[in-house]
Amino acid sequence: MIRKWKVTIPTLTGREPRWAYIYVPDEAASHPDRRYPVLYMFDGHNVFFDKDATYGKSWGMKEYLEENEVPLIVAAVECNHHPDGGRLSEYSPFSFSAKNIGKISGRGKKTMDYLVGVFKPFIDSRYPTLPDREHTFLAGSSMGGLMTLYGVMAYNAVFSRGAALSPSVWVAPRRFDRMLQTARLHGDTALYLDYGEKEIANHKDMLPALLRCVTRLCQRGVSVSFRIVPGGTHCEASWEKQIPSFMQALFYQADEENPQE
Repeated sequence: MIRKWKVTIPTLTGREPRWAYIYVPDEAASHPDRRYPVLYMFDGHNVFFDKDATYGKSWGMKEYLEENEVPLIVAAVECNHHPDGGRLSEYSPFSFSAKNIGKISGRGKKTMDYLVGVFKPFIDSRYPTLPDREHTFLAGSSMGGLMTLYGVMAYNAVFSRGAALSPSVWVAPRRFDRMLQTARLHGDTALYLDYGEKEIANHKDMLPALLRCVTRLCQRGVSVSFRIVPGGTHCEASWEKQIPSFMQALFYQADEENPQE
């Protein structure tokens, strides 16, 4: 089952509505006592439906979850589409400047505060979730991948694991590295990171930046899965193909409790 409804984020865009989405396994309707882990995803409009996706191609999460009978709830909120860098602003924890972009005011903390303080409590109050940290995950791509890294590190009391696909680790690298060094972490934190082979070829500075990030995470005791995706590109069609890999990482050595019981 997928439900789609309008929400507002007053601290970011006032009363302007945007879409929110949730996928709940169909089996939940006939098994009301079952509870499920929750994966919160960025760029919610790109997660489920091609007709809603920015470039006409979604991640196809519903099809994957149903075909593989994954016991998981997925909840997501649409990004800011304002042409003045709205998405960059909401999906960056730090203010930054870049060539051909200009100055961007980082409002990622406000985005995460909404996700943690408003959206997650709403989801937990209305759907059969396992609301504890151990069963609460994050995922996203590009700037959403950066936000996944930020969310898992800076809000580690809420999120235990995350999947950051093609993360924009070039944003404010010094402040980003400082956050990786100083974030207060639980010992069971786990992250999946990847980047496409063709992306790396187009951005010569990206591989060193990714390796610095992975090294820092390992130094902090984070369990890291890192891949260079053969033939991978910067698009939903490529990220969709990585779903099996990051799902395996999210659930690897997870608590033995069966959420279906």
